[in-house]
Amino acid sequence: MSLDHIDRNILRVIQSDFPIVSEPYKQIAATVGITEEELLARLERLQQSGIIRRLGGLFDSRKLGYTGTLCAMKVPPGDIDRVAKIIDEYPGITHNYLRDHEYNMWFTLLAESKEKIDSLLNEIKERTGISHVLNLPSLNVFKVRVNFDISEVQDAE
Repeated sequence: MSLDHIDRNILRVIQSDFPIVSEPYKQIAATVGITEEELLARLERLQQSGIIRRLGGLFDSRKLGYTGTLCAMKVPPGDIDRVAKIIDEYPGITHNYLRDHEYNMWFTLLAESKEKIDSLLNEIKERTGISHVLNLPSLNVFKVRVNFDISEVQDAE
């Protein structure tokens, strides 16, 4: 899929300067010089093509009073769908993905306290029937802000 200069401007705004206002899409549309309807259609096209993977806010969960951990489980291949459905029911699960590893299902869990995380992991073990779950809390937090420079992408012909 080719990007024109409007697509590139939209991507620049939504990754770096997303407005926190009551009608953000209307403001973005005005910034890039199109209607709100055209902006929404372009965003949908960019999402459907895979150029935009996710559109949403990022919050510092620690500043909001939460603690988090990375978890890993050894899930038998035939149980992956069943276990994933159970894990995904928990609102504190922010990511759940498979890896090619002995510990093949990894997920992140946020909760109000370490004790609540321990309680939730015990519940997950009980519900899934998987007794060994690695609990890997962060010792240090590193956040890297990434803004993709798309200025070199050629305009659509």
